[in-house]
Amino acid sequence: MRKLIKPEKLKWNTRQRLSYIETRAYYTGSVSRSNVAKTFAMSDPAATKDLKLYNDLAPDNLIYKQSEYGFVPSTDFTPVFSGLDPAPVLDLIAHNSPSAWLATEGSSIFGLNAITLPHPTRLPDKTIVAQLTRAMHQGKKLSIVYASLHNRELDQRRVIEPHSIVNTGLRWHARAYNEQHFDFRDFVLSRILEAELINEAAESSAEHDEDWVESITLELAPHPRLTPRQQLNLHVDFSEDGKTIQLTV
Repeated sequence: MRKLIKPEKLKWNTRQRLSYIETRAYYTGSVSRSNVAKTFAMSDPAATKDLKLYNDLAPDNLIYKQSEYGFVPSTDFTPVFSGLDPAPVLDLIAHNSPSAWLATEGSSIFGLNAITLPHPTRLPDKTIVAQLTRAMHQGKKLSIVYASLHNRELDQRRVIEPHSIVNTGLRWHARAYNEQHFDFRDFVLSRILEAELINEAAESSAEHDEDWVESITLELAPHPRLTPRQQLNLHVDFSEDGKTIQLTV
């Protein structure tokens, strides 16, 4: 009897294909050999091999259905290679991508129409981002020219010690120690006009940033002037059952 490789021991690219098989089957109701072959630009025999491997590792998840020319999820379907959480899956569908690291052009690999509304571009040139991330990775200081909204003077060069980057959903910013004012601040990436790595070790890190390491819990509640039904609908919208919505940040 052939000994199967444990899922966590599989090669990364194999796990990505098996994750796609699992996600496609669960969210669309079926997955076929042609789906896998087309998505990963592979031969039909290779796609068949992946489907067989998936069924060997998760034997109770998929059932072959002749009318679909493929597999459908069973009533006992349990994810093995992906959490199937809606947030990352909806991102994959929107970007027409089988995984967070693979881009796919052309027809929808999930067979679903998804439109992403564009946001204004709020990022500097890649050379500036690279200087920032290199400074973080190497623990070095960074000299930048920053367009501050709170400074009426001309844009000034300053030295910062970045330790983290943050995506708020609408913008990216860097959290860094600001040598000019001797404190930690947020620097919006799109306002960094120039950046140059300094071959000098940073003296501060995230652990020195008290506001960064401290966590607080925000309690949000519907406006009291809303009707009881409207307040209930807001709780449903945020998947909350209580009277307040709690966010730990």
